[in-house]
Amino acid sequence: MRKVEIEKYDLSAKTAKKVVDYVAEEKPLHLFVNTTYWATILCSPSNLEEMAVGHLLSEGILKSTAEIEEVKLKETEGSCNVKLKAEVNVDERLSLSRLHQRVVTSACGEQSIYQYQRKPAKVTSNLTVKAEVVFNSVNQLNFKAEVFKQTGGVHAAAIYTADGSLVALAEDVGRHNAVDKVIGMAALKQTRFGECFLTSTGRLSGDIVFKASKVGLPIVASLGAALDSGVAMAIAADLTLAGFVRGKRLNIYNAPERITL
Repeated sequence: MRKVEIEKYDLSAKTAKKVVDYVAEEKPLHLFVNTTYWATILCSPSNLEEMAVGHLLSEGILKSTAEIEEVKLKETEGSCNVKLKAEVNVDERLSLSRLHQRVVTSACGEQSIYQYQRKPAKVTSNLTVKAEVVFNSVNQLNFKAEVFKQTGGVHAAAIYTADGSLVALAEDVGRHNAVDKVIGMAALKQTRFGECFLTSTGRLSGDIVFKASKVGLPIVASLGAALDSGVAMAIAADLTLAGFVRGKRLNIYNAPERITL
């Protein structure tokens, strides 16, 4: 985040004064796979290596972190190169991916009409989580998100185990990037995704659900609303999707059996 000087108006008191405030930062990260340009992602400049790994996992370029030989971040150049092991057919992986935008914006991420054509991975986990744990985990996001508290301009995402233990938390100007960051953070810890659930502060669109299914996360829950693309993707993936997790209520759009009272 960055300090800026603003003019603050108070209409009730009819006053104006100069104060210092904080705004969220957004910078481009140029992502390469074995020196082949993949995409430019507009994101918050934190946890960039983890985001690169999580993005490649959630897009199907990587099957696991065991395929990575090296992750090289050059912050001054705004680039990250993920070098895969020699046995991985990188050209084949890149050609099979369905990313249709070479510039991934923070506003819409990878969302496009093509998300309706993507086929998610089927989730096979038998995980069950108590509704109270889901409530507490989602509602903690804005309290744990330090950049959000300072700027109000970022999304947060987190991965928890079934008992509510925090595995990874990240913030970003883009909800997709926040999800990629926590996937990368958890994967680098060798986390078993089938034993965890994903939480978010953002809308639940089809591409968010696609990312979760790709790594085997069985439950996605958010403070925000579910979109029709998210519901359709959850049904196709047999993934549990919960939105409007606020106070003591939530809406479950698919596979409610994984969230128990």
